[in-house]
Amino acid sequence: MRLAHRLLMATPASIGSKSSLTEALALLPPLQLYRRLLRVHRKLDPEMRVLGDSYVKKEFRAHRNAENPLHIIGFLTEWQLYAQKLEGDNWAGEKLDKSKLDKLSDQQLGQLFELMQAIRNPEAGGNGEGEGDGEGEKQ
Repeated sequence: MRLAHRLLMATPASIGSKSSLTEALALLPPLQLYRRLLRVHRKLDPEMRVLGDSYVKKEFRAHRNAENPLHIIGFLTEWQLYAQKLEGDNWAGEKLDKSKLDKLSDQQLGQLFELMQAIRNPEAGGNGEGEGDGEGEKQ
């Protein structure tokens, strides 16, 4: 995500479209977003906080060296939306959009299923490991 600094100052031609540029300008830098996510997890139950924190840490580590600007923007956008939902308390019982579910790869679907099992059965020892794009957290 070293390119994030350049993305925030990019021109529409370098990213792809004017709407993408507007999205990029509204995004928090990766480190600030990472810290915000860990802070917002403080209000979760202790078991869910541990699960969420470990998942966030693994996802950000896995995407640390991402170089595709569209992938970086998508990653940061989804995590920022997740943080906003948790801060607003309107996330409980919310279902994942079908359109987003259709875009997930087989690996991401497997990771989402493992995360769902870990949330439903915290005593089973699931820890939400994987390399998805953050979609799994939004259940």
